[in-house]
Amino acid sequence: MKKPKTPDLTALNRRARYDYELGDELSVGMVLAGPEVRNIRDHHVQLKGSFVTIRNGELWLNNLTLGPETARNIKLLATKRQILDLEKHNAAEGSTIVPVRLLGGKRYIKLVIALGKGKKKYDKRETIKGRDLDREAKRGLK
Repeated sequence: MKKPKTPDLTALNRRARYDYELGDELSVGMVLAGPEVRNIRDHHVQLKGSFVTIRNGELWLNNLTLGPETARNIKLLATKRQILDLEKHNAAEGSTIVPVRLLGGKRYIKLVIALGKGKKKYDKRETIKGRDLDREAKRGLK
């Protein structure tokens, strides 16, 4: 029997879950050149500090770190309806479009983005407190 294909996780933006309350996720393609694809497949990529903007009806990933400290802006591929929907939610709620993880499977490289609403400092403290309580509960079970 064949195993179901799961895309390989190439990069994860762990800071996104800490700094933002994330909403719906959307998987989009990327316009890349050959060396950029190689850097992503070799895990020489970092999503920390990158963000998504909408310019002229197109999605752009800004400040993606590829290779040794090379920041680039990369065009993202999504349908017009998806872009309009993101634009509508982004303007209405005052939220941000955040890259969550980069999937570099066998053939295609996809970026998972989500609408994120910024957390306040007390929300971040609450997240840390909950994580610590979960860790203590796990220790108690062992």
